Amino acid sequence: MIKKIAILTLMVLATTCAWGQEYRFEVGPALGITGYLGDVNTSNMYKMPRVAGGGIFRYNLNTRWAFKGNLLYVGLAGDSKNIESQFPHGEHYKFSAHVVDLGGQVEFNFFHFGEGARYKNYKRLSPYMVAGVGMELSFVGGKTTFGAVLPLGAGVKFRLKERLNLGFEFTMRKSFSDKVDGITDLYGYSHGIAKNTDWYSVGMFTLTYEFSKRCVKCHYIE
Repeated sequence: MIKKIAILTLMVLATTCAWGQEYRFEVGPALGITGYLGDVNTSNMYKMPRVAGGGIFRYNLNTRWAFKGNLLYVGLAGDSKNIESQFPHGEHYKFSAHVVDLGGQVEFNFFHFGEGARYKNYKRLSPYMVAGVGMELSFVGGKTTFGAVLPLGAGVKFRLKERLNLGFEFTMRKSFSDKVDGITDLYGYSHGIAKNTDWYSVGMFTLTYEFSKRCVKCHYIE
């Protein structure tokens, strides 16, 4: 009887702690480049690329789903010279903006991301999709504007070593303020908030460190 109880106990521990080498949280820096599409640039998004940098915090719900928060500095620039659609009176407009991007996203990994537990078929490399919501604070032309932003994109994660992950992510971010480039209503008429033309992209590398084990003691042996 005692032997049966011991075996049952080990089975329960194996079930609850088989993910003993998984960690709940990740934190780390992000660095990359940005592009802009809007009233001042209607075609080549990377005509005037700028730098993006900041940090991310990720909560790993499990090996497939994660929630991520970001705080980024985003540089944007544009020039109306040689664009297909000209300004109403042929004016020339050039801008340089500094944007603070604060947001949250949901990530879905295509594979079970991680190491260990061979029966779960973990992978050290996994592409993922990402979507979320955020806020932007834009400083351009001596003015400050605030608005919502909608990021959508994809990325890939690679486990460099235990607790250290390298990633690359590309997102397109739709601005709902229509003032991220400092101008709006070029032709003298108003339009709905959903029909503005301002978008910006962020392509960034991340390096994150995992912490807070899900299960400190694990008695399961593969």
